[in-house]
Amino acid sequence: MTEAISAVIDKYVRAIPDWPEPGVTFRDITPLLEDADGLRQTIDAFVEAGRALGSVDKVIGIEARGFIFAPAVAVALGAGFVPVRKGGKLPAARHTVSYALEYGSATIEVHTDAITPGERVLVIDDVLATGGTMAAVDELVELAGGIIVGDLVLIELMTLGGRAKLGDNTVVALHTY
Repeated sequence: MTEAISAVIDKYVRAIPDWPEPGVTFRDITPLLEDADGLRQTIDAFVEAGRALGSVDKVIGIEARGFIFAPAVAVALGAGFVPVRKGGKLPAARHTVSYALEYGSATIEVHTDAITPGERVLVIDDVLATGGTMAAVDELVELAGGIIVGDLVLIELMTLGGRAKLGDNTVVALHTY
């Protein structure tokens, strides 16, 4: 991505060492969200990256921080917004995928009628770390018959190798650490 958005992310995303556990550096995006210009530039960068991937019918936001960016990107792209939620949060019929975490497992879901077979889907989240969550979301899209146009993240933590779990999908990170 551009050096300008990278500089914005460097300026406003703070590193919190040893949180939530020793040895982990958490990337806190709340200062970025609090700055109107930084937030606008970030959404503009997401939209630009989305447009570069071609037509998009639906934009998925991954609970919880993907919910912050994805609706604005969907509106700008003329697409619908689809929330992917943690297990047990959606009321209607749903596709469900469980996946391994470093310590345990998690389940995510999407409504079965949220994505029509053949729809082009852009997936958005804040951070790509080990790739487990993003890979599970991509599996949900495929279960629904959607076509993944790309996985788009604010930050990619390169040393954790998450991109490798996403196969041949196009992955775009606005900034890397």
